[in-house]
Amino acid sequence: MARNRTALAVGTLSVAALLVAALGLYRVFSYLAGALIVAVLPLAAVERGDRELDIAPYTGLVAGLGLLFAVGLTGIWLLWEPGTASETYVLGVPQSTFVYILFLWLLPLLAPVYYAVSVFSDTANEDLVADVMDDARQTQREGDFPLAPSQSPGVDSENGGEQ
Repeated sequence: MARNRTALAVGTLSVAALLVAALGLYRVFSYLAGALIVAVLPLAAVERGDRELDIAPYTGLVAGLGLLFAVGLTGIWLLWEPGTASETYVLGVPQSTFVYILFLWLLPLLAPVYYAVSVFSDTANEDLVADVMDDARQTQREGDFPLAPSQSPGVDSENGGEQ
């Protein structure tokens, strides 16, 4: 079961994050925490039934955020040394702070732009909504639901008029 393996992987990742935090390995912890944050989107795909772990159309979004986290965390840890008295500045801020601001704040803010331009048209176009509404109407016609309005013979349920 893909669902159980995914839950096991996230649980293992969480336990690993707790262990490395307890051991004081904060650089490793930051990568594990970043992986947990990025894992939120693919985990939402687990509950989609027959298409388990199919994160399309969010694949690019998840990959982009994951890449930004990895680059940002690596840049911070390579450029920052605790106890250093002198810093190299970029645009008036220390290099490690600049990398933090750029890769963990500013560039991820472009993710909604990517979503709006690329993903949203795949997930919410009018054809897709019309297909969902047709499926819902068909299911309502075929089923007898307890809260559905009673239908008398000769009444068109879609148009609300007499036939």
